[in-house]
Amino acid sequence: MRDPSEAAGERLLGGQSRKSGPIMCGGFTCSRNALTALNVIYIVVAFVLISVAVYGRASSLVTDLPIVGGILACGIILFIVSIVGLVGALKHHQVMLFFYMLILFMLFIVQFAVACACLAVNTDQQKQLAETGWTTVPNSVKSDVQSTFTCCGFYSDQGTTSATNGSLGHPACNVKNNKCCVNDKCDCQPCFDKVEANINKAFKTCGTIGLVFSFTEFLGVWLTVRYRNQKDPRAISSAFL
Repeated sequence: MRDPSEAAGERLLGGQSRKSGPIMCGGFTCSRNALTALNVIYIVVAFVLISVAVYGRASSLVTDLPIVGGILACGIILFIVSIVGLVGALKHHQVMLFFYMLILFMLFIVQFAVACACLAVNTDQQKQLAETGWTTVPNSVKSDVQSTFTCCGFYSDQGTTSATNGSLGHPACNVKNNKCCVNDKCDCQPCFDKVEANINKAFKTCGTIGLVFSFTEFLGVWLTVRYRNQKDPRAISSAFL
């Protein structure tokens, strides 16, 4: 016959284990694993950005050095921040987690603002930005645009293959095998009519992706704050900050 005190002790231990089960889902281990997984995803994204920049430069798909440099810089910064967060999460290092949280929060603010700005840009503003870009790029880039989109000039082809001067001038339209030019005679549409839809799509796509990614950064900040305030069950009580 079993001792009643033993049965009571088993019931008490069973009740404690049942209570501790759901709490573990939001406990120290769960927060650490979630933060580790998030930083691993950031590292993968960083490698993708770096690979795209290197491939684009090596294959000459992107000839504009500032664009390649910007993509490469974003990938490197994201990689460094992710490494800091990953090491801080694995070691539960309070200082590294603090700086990781601070940098990630600043990135969230900047990226959220830029994403909202991209989504809020209207047609007139896109037109002004396109005009500014056309007036600042060299003729080699304008020739690439005319050849890629089979167009001539920004607003008007002006019925000629020769180059025109002015802030919105363009190089000769029959260079680089422009398909709308045959035997030095061009019947081309203006380039802005061809690229307008692409510009609008680019703004909307960049804004949407940036907005979604910024919320993952906010999730990382929230996880870091939660994780820093949790006690490692394997650590010494007096060592917890």
